[in-house]
Amino acid sequence: MKTTIDREAIYHAIYEIVRLIPKGRVTNYGAVAKAAGLKSGARLVGRAMGNANSVKPPIPVQRVVNSSGILSGDNGYRQKKLKAEGVEVKNNKVVDYKNLFWDPLYEID
Repeated sequence: MKTTIDREAIYHAIYEIVRLIPKGRVTNYGAVAKAAGLKSGARLVGRAMGNANSVKPPIPVQRVVNSSGILSGDNGYRQKKLKAEGVEVKNNKVVDYKNLFWDPLYEID
């Protein structure tokens, strides 16, 4: 039996987590999925980020990268936004990713 998911509720939970990422920090799709209670939802987080352009208040999608610190999607836009926050990106990868990584499971108050 297939279960239906409430995509709107899941996206809302994902967006709330992403809004908590501090400026100048990044996290990854898998970490957001875990914090949202999704066992293997990294792709779902990616889809949510892809649909976030018209969400209000805005979602800082630039702060979510892959597990290696590499940007995916519209990298020019995301790189520009990250640079404005003081995050250096070189060859499409966040420089010092390990130290800039923000884990929502441990850093949400």
